[in-house]
Amino acid sequence: MATLLSCFSLVVFALGSLVPLHFAKSLVFADLCFGTYALQSSVTGTARANAGGRLWHSMGDEELLRRASAVPRAVESRRKAKKVAFMFLTRGRIPFRVLWERFFRGHDGLFSIYIHASPDCEEEPPEASVFYMRRIPSKPVEWGGPSMLEAERRLLANALLDACNERFVLLSESCIPLFDFPTIYNYLIGSALSFVSSLDDPGKAGRGRYSRRMRPTVTLAEWRKGSQWFEVQRGLAVGIVSDRRYYPVFREHCRPPCYVDEHYLPTVVAKLAPGLNANRSVTWVDWSRGGSHPATYKRRDVSLGLMERMRRGSKCVYNNNNNNNNRTTTSSSCFLFARKFEASALGRLLLIADAAKRWN
Repeated sequence: MATLLSCFSLVVFALGSLVPLHFAKSLVFADLCFGTYALQSSVTGTARANAGGRLWHSMGDEELLRRASAVPRAVESRRKAKKVAFMFLTRGRIPFRVLWERFFRGHDGLFSIYIHASPDCEEEPPEASVFYMRRIPSKPVEWGGPSMLEAERRLLANALLDACNERFVLLSESCIPLFDFPTIYNYLIGSALSFVSSLDDPGKAGRGRYSRRMRPTVTLAEWRKGSQWFEVQRGLAVGIVSDRRYYPVFREHCRPPCYVDEHYLPTVVAKLAPGLNANRSVTWVDWSRGGSHPATYKRRDVSLGLMERMRRGSKCVYNNNNNNNNRTTTSSSCFLFARKFEASALGRLLLIADAAKRWN
């Protein structure tokens, strides 16, 4: 398995690979926490519920969502550690794979990886990689269209089939981690809240995208906008894949210039679970340059100063639920991931990591 550690200034990437699970011959998803979920004859081959095995199956979306809707809403077993599901929504290959492999190294059993890539992309990472055979059955995705939301729900549904996954974070191929694995893991597992940006934007790009055809299911007062890049806890993830009330309305009536990935989840979370949401994203995105796409960081843009600004340049409220002792604190660590980085930035990112000399 590829190894490596990366740190931006004080950031450490000391991390790893997962121990493969063993699966029954009767075509089941292995479940470390709750035994097994039978998949009957709809599943072909082996589907491993960790970062080291094949995920491919032959279920259609309807069956997949139905099965994911029926899973437990919480990780109840105390015998196994809770895991964070890292869900990559990509066009093709992951250009920062080496960086991520360093990030995961040494943390077996604490994470799962899921990749939704273009069906046209046949490239497979090396067998030693944590990304090897972690692609789920995928369909074409159109930017800003309903297929984007369908892909996100597909990722969530596949990740929910592993009953040890407690937190679910959506990432793109242009994302990087801003901290080491233990810091990000503890931040997410220790929080009592999900991280979904949900704002009532009165402007053209907010309420201006609302369609009255959504009434009465969604009213203008309930309409929200937010970042596509979310992180949710297990109970909310089950609610998203189980939704049969709001999803059809958005799929039918939120079409460009209404972008469903910017409105569906912010609106639904605000309606269904406002008290369980931190109302912010943990992924840094720079919209200061305007336009329909955020800033892209090239090799020349990458510096220790930029990394530190992303990591420590904000103030936010963090809800800590460690040991069931729910308390709220003010934190300067508001973002755990950042995008968009151009593939050419990889070398500079690795040099910064090497210069920090924070090796495991």
